[in-house]
Formats: sequence, structure tokens, C-alpha cells
Amino acid sequence: MNVDRRAFLTAATAGLLLPQAAPQAAAASSARTLRSDPFTLGVASGDPSTDGFVLWTRLAVSPLNGDGRGGMPARDVDVDWQVATDERFGAIVESGTATARARDAHSVHVELKGLQPGRDYFYRFKSQGRVSPAGRTRTTPQGETPLTFAVAACAHYEHGYYTAYRRLAEQEPDLVVFLGDYLYEYGPSGYTALAGRVRTHTPGKCETLADYRLRHAQYKSDHDLQAAHAVAPWLVSFDDHEIENNWAGPVSSTGAPGFAKRRAEAFRAYYENMPLRRASVQGAVLRVNRRVSWGSLARFHLLDTRQFRDDQACLDGVRAGCDDRLSDERTLLGADQWRWLESGLNGSTTRWNLLGQQIMMAHRDYKVGPGREVNLDSWDGYAAERTRLLGSLARTPNPVVLTGDAHMHHLAELKTDFDDPDSPVVARELVASSIASDGDGYRDRTWISEALQENPHLSYIDQRRGYLVARLSRDEMSVDFRTLDYISRKGARAKTSHRLMIPATTTGESAAAKAGAAPR
Repeated sequence: MNVDRRAFLTAATAGLLLPQAAPQAAAASSARTLRSDPFTLGVASGDPSTDGFVLWTRLAVSPLNGDGRGGMPARDVDVDWQVATDERFGAIVESGTATARARDAHSVHVELKGLQPGRDYFYRFKSQGRVSPAGRTRTTPQGETPLTFAVAACAHYEHGYYTAYRRLAEQEPDLVVFLGDYLYEYGPSGYTALAGRVRTHTPGKCETLADYRLRHAQYKSDHDLQAAHAVAPWLVSFDDHEIENNWAGPVSSTGAPGFAKRRAEAFRAYYENMPLRRASVQGAVLRVNRRVSWGSLARFHLLDTRQFRDDQACLDGVRAGCDDRLSDERTLLGADQWRWLESGLNGSTTRWNLLGQQIMMAHRDYKVGPGREVNLDSWDGYAAERTRLLGSLARTPNPVVLTGDAHMHHLAELKTDFDDPDSPVVARELVASSIASDGDGYRDRTWISEALQENPHLSYIDQRRGYLVARLSRDEMSVDFRTLDYISRKGARAKTSHRLMIPATTTGESAAAKAGAAPR
């Protein structure tokens, strides 16, 4: 029986499509059953390839237990998994058993191989007589198969409901690109000045492994977030709040002792709760810079703009008169990642090249009138390396930069010299607003007008919550900037507030130079 994708999404996240586990499947896991449903955190998939992907779940019978273990017993638990070509799991093509280990917070990562390229698959887990919700995922195609993908970032739980995740899921993208601040480390009301508090964080600021595990569990318990994970594979990367606000490499923004241990434990919890491949865990480093290709149509170059950077110049923040930010010696990416990125851009043979990264790349002057104030935590604080990167993008086939962090939609022209109006445009930067951070948002037309006038390479800003939906083909990329009027209560609809079309160009000619935009 063929089921409409949207009907699948609704039913799967409500648990309606799933029959009870067969007795033999329950027996295969353990004779000792858990007292309640262990699949309270949903399911997810990620990092697709032409023949596989990562499947994820984490068992938690009581997600908000203060020890971060989700109410699970201090023993390993077997988890059966199934992959099918249909929503009803009548045609199972792969299955097996994984072990949810107590030492890993009972998380499960299954890395699939040997599947068919460019097709949908459905997956679920079974354990202890229980069945998980089902998820839909897909392998990457061969050739120039069109792609619809969503871009999202910044989801402060206290600032509002995750309606934007639900609306994103309803659009059924092939892929979701998440660019950081999946969670926030603050204690209750630790950062609510702009938004107030709609919901409440678990007690305490995240500092220990148990704290981060518990915070991940609280966020993952949200059914709208679960729906977004269940609808498509994700490419995930972190920014700062998954660990600590504005951290930089080995440096804590607060100067608190023991940051290396805190960072390592936050990384561990992040891996435990995300659909990442095991290869991302490399000792004390959590490697999230990687490339994922969508056939010959597009290559995603995912960057890490936190782990290898120099400390922010001039004590961080939005400041004027900081000459240190212009130093040729300052690095945001680190030497190894820079070489990796340069090699990938220079050797790319795909039609489009999409850089997924966390912080605003375009120059942004926050001061109206004479003088200049810039955000030293963004690429403005690492201006020389940005100039070198933009020079590389000028030689890259059809580059587009995808960005999070700013809590506002931005559309920017990227130039090698932002002070020269005649400097050529080498790429477009598409900045996604937040899923929830900063609450309902607003549309202060006076403030927006002044910001656009001060920064003529910016053509669109919107302070409301939202996400991006991009449709990519050989000939063009169309982008919808989606916004919600409120998240302080449930039920908001999403609308396209701005639309952009970027035509593909020949190698060496910027796609952005010909791009046109039309408000909606």
C-alpha cells in the first residue's frame, strides 16, 4: 500500500503506522523488559552516501532524569533495526541488531552500506517489546538529480515553540542542513532578555557530561523537532552554544578553569545525540568538517568555525577600532582545515558548491553613520582569511555560502573587497534566521532600512523566526526565505517572505553576479 509522504510524517511521529513488535523480536533483545517506552527521543538519520546513511536513536524511558541517563538501567541493551523500501515495512531490505551501551548513554549509531543510490528508505528500531517511530531517509543519487534541501539553525528551547521545525518537516525536503546552536547551554532564564521565557530549561547551566546529556534529551523530547528529524537525513554541525557561548578553540569565553574537560564532555554528548559517523570522533577532536556530494549536481563543504580558530580579537563582541582583526596571521579555520577546504574547492567537479558554515561571512557594519562597528566573533574578526577564502570561491564552480548564527534572515553579496562598490561579487551568502532563538522576532522597518543602507551588499534582512528551503537543479537555485509571525504560542503558519533565484554559470563566473531577487 502506497502512503502519501505527508500522511507518513503525521502518522509516524504519532506512532500510528507501527505494529507491535513481534514476540521473537522482543525476545532477541533481552528477557528483561523496560518499564516504559524507551524511544521517547525519536529517531534520526544523517550523512547520506550513494549506498547508505547513518541511523540514530537513543533509549530513554525517563528523558529528564537528572543524571542524564534517561532513566535507563546501568546495563547494555540490544536494539533491533530495520530498513525497508515502503512505509509499512512490507519490503525489508536490511536489518540487524545493535547494542545500546550504557557508557554511551544508550545511543545507537548504525552505518548502512550496500543500498541503492538515489532512493527513499524507511527505518525503525525495536527493543524490549517496543517499536520506535519510523523515519524516512534517502541515499544520494548519481548524476545531476535535482535536490530540495532546508537550512536551519539556532533553536533556543526557552525562547519559544519549535513550530518552525514542524513547518520545515511539512515541506518534505530531501535533506536538512543544520548549521549550529542545536541547543543552548544556559541555565533557566540564562539568556532571555530579548525573548522572555516561554519554556524552561532543565536546572543548571551545562558543565558536565550529565548536564549536556540531559539538555540534549530535553530538546530531543520535542515532537516538532522529532518530526523534522524523521522526514529526511540531516547534515549537522555545531557552533558555540552546544558547548559555551563564543568559545574559541581551546579558549573559554568566561575564562573558567577546566574548559578542555568541559568541551570534551560536550563533544561526547553531541556525538551520542546526533546522526554522525563514528569517523567524526578523533580523540579530543570531534571532526564535523566534511564533504557530502549530491551526485554530480552539488557538493556540500561543511565547515567547523569554532574548534580550530584563534581567540577573538579585542576581547570579542561588537566593537569599533580593532586593528588586530585585520592581521594576516589570524585564522578561523586552522591550517589543516584550510588546506582541506582549498583542496576540495579546487578539485570540485560538481555543478554547484555549497559551503555550510556557522557565522556570517559578509562584512556587517552595525554602526549607522560615520565609523564602523563589527562583530568580532564572525568572519569580520578574521578579515584576511576571509579575503583569501573569497578569492578561492571566485575560482569555484557556482559557489553559495549557507550560514546560521545571526537569528535573522540575511541575503548578502560576497565580495573580495567590501569597501569597493566595484569589487566583483564572487558568491551569494544565504543566512537562515533562527528556529526559536530570540523569540517571536519583529520587523522593524526603520532599523532594517538603516542596516541595508549602511551595508549596500545586503539586500534583505528579516528578524522573524524561520528557515530556508532551496531547490537546486542544473540550471538554477531557487531559495525561499520562510518566516513565522510568532513562536510564543503554537500554531503559526510559515510563509515565503522573500524569494531568490540564482542562475548557474560557467566555471570561473560567479553565479551570484547574475542573481535576481524578488520580494513576496
